[in-house]
Amino acid sequence: MAGPNAADDVLGGLLADLRAESAVLDGLVATLPAEDWARPTPAEGWTVAHQIAHLAWTDHWTTLAARDPAGFGASLGGRFTELSAAGADPVEEGAREGATAEPAALLARWRTGRAEVRAALAAAPAGTRLPWFGPPMKPASMATARLMETWAHGQDVADALGATREPTDRLRHIAHLGLRTLGFAFTLRGLPAPEHPVRLELTAPDGGTWSIGPDGAEDVVAGPALDFCLLVTQRRHRDDLALTTTGPVATAWLPIAQAFAGAPGKGRQPGARTGPGDAPSDRRG
Repeated sequence: MAGPNAADDVLGGLLADLRAESAVLDGLVATLPAEDWARPTPAEGWTVAHQIAHLAWTDHWTTLAARDPAGFGASLGGRFTELSAAGADPVEEGAREGATAEPAALLARWRTGRAEVRAALAAAPAGTRLPWFGPPMKPASMATARLMETWAHGQDVADALGATREPTDRLRHIAHLGLRTLGFAFTLRGLPAPEHPVRLELTAPDGGTWSIGPDGAEDVVAGPALDFCLLVTQRRHRDDLALTTTGPVATAWLPIAQAFAGAPGKGRQPGARTGPGDAPSDRRG
């Protein structure tokens, strides 16, 4: 049986991968001229600055959840309630406010916040459940969620800049999260969570195979790991991806798959693979 040291090793590996994924995105924006921070991204109404501001905003909430759970709850019931009562979306407001900063200041804020997230999650007891906008999460799950979101918003930035990122084994974390949130995607839409499990058979970036999920599952999703991760973060439409399904649960799941908390996302329209502002997109993932 795995002990506390094993849990620490898992979290340490996740935080190292989070740092590496953040460095990839940092490399895309670190030397951008100020005017390029105003470039539109595929997320409707969001510029490069909005994307980084959103990550910085979410990092702030993550650190608060890890270091002061009671304060997280109080803030959630305060500022969020006020904005919602006024008809505003707190996520949108956080990105909008953050995007008004000078690019250098925004970049510094994001870098500082990301370091604080890693430190706060590393210090949190492995078994504790941290409050969040969706279900509470253990530190390892929170780190996975932060990695997923960094990668997803990094995709929006890359698309806006016409850049291509090399897929890495870090996608496995996102694939696992995508499968774990299967039931969540159904219940978000008022549908019963499926009783039958789904298995993933994904082609890894190095050409190997990632088999995730129970052996013998009749419902299977197969295809490139990159495509699956683009799907569950709603960065590409199902029709634009080389994914196949076997079984009714897998087939029903893919059009609504969502690895992030919050209301059901709009996703992308078919054919909206890249290019700034060419389709509505959920911004929460």
